[in-house]
Amino acid sequence: MLKERVRTAVLMLLVLVPAMLWLPQTGWALFTAAILAVGAWEWGGLAAYGEAQRKAYAAALLALMLALLYAFPALAHWPDVSLRPMVFSLYAVATLFWLVLVPLWLARRWPCRGWIGAALGVMVLLPAWLAAVQFRALGVPVLLAVLSIAWVADIAAYFAGRAFGRHKLAPAISPGKTWEGAAGAVAGVLVLGLWLGPRANLGYVAWALMLIVLTAVSIVGDLFESLLKRQAGIKDSSALLPGHGGVLDRIDSLTAILPVCACCSLFLLP
Repeated sequence: MLKERVRTAVLMLLVLVPAMLWLPQTGWALFTAAILAVGAWEWGGLAAYGEAQRKAYAAALLALMLALLYAFPALAHWPDVSLRPMVFSLYAVATLFWLVLVPLWLARRWPCRGWIGAALGVMVLLPAWLAAVQFRALGVPVLLAVLSIAWVADIAAYFAGRAFGRHKLAPAISPGKTWEGAAGAVAGVLVLGLWLGPRANLGYVAWALMLIVLTAVSIVGDLFESLLKRQAGIKDSSALLPGHGGVLDRIDSLTAILPVCACCSLFLLP
């Protein structure tokens, strides 16, 4: 199992790193759109769609992303003055989704079915795709800095939970997660963020608060997918990535962090 997991991770890096470094910006947008289309197919499984419906849903989301790129080619870049209101509105709605609706969804454990499941999938995947594209337009180091928030949060939560975990965070949704692990995630991201230093002329306190919010959003994104998998009666979103599950299992935290971080960046940057 470990060998399989490592082998898959190496193969993913061999594809992702060259794409991130060397694809032109439009090529990166198309590459990430294809990945998110696979995520949409997996989302159809979480929403209990049949195979034909899952393929149609994935094709529809891919068509939507391509249509946006065709209609607004500038979306492949950090939004200029003309596009900023439209893009900021999308990210603001996504931020409210992750900060308000999803925590309520987790508390009530509503089902994800039918057109509601389709709408939720678009809200989860589309803003995350656009943010991944636009952050890369600011430079690969910027994109990696955003992605590293989710990566560090996951790693720190795992080790803190293993070492100190006693109190369950959401036992009915994800029994393995603990409050101690969540605290470890916050600590890990704060160390990363304070090492990088404040951005957008923020003071250390405001920068730390933003990092804490992003870490919480990362945990919420992870829990949201865990809830939907539990409701669907499956362990992984798919078996496409041996040892890792599916695409959604790898990007569940990122789908939450990316649009929220983009919203904050558009609000703070001139």
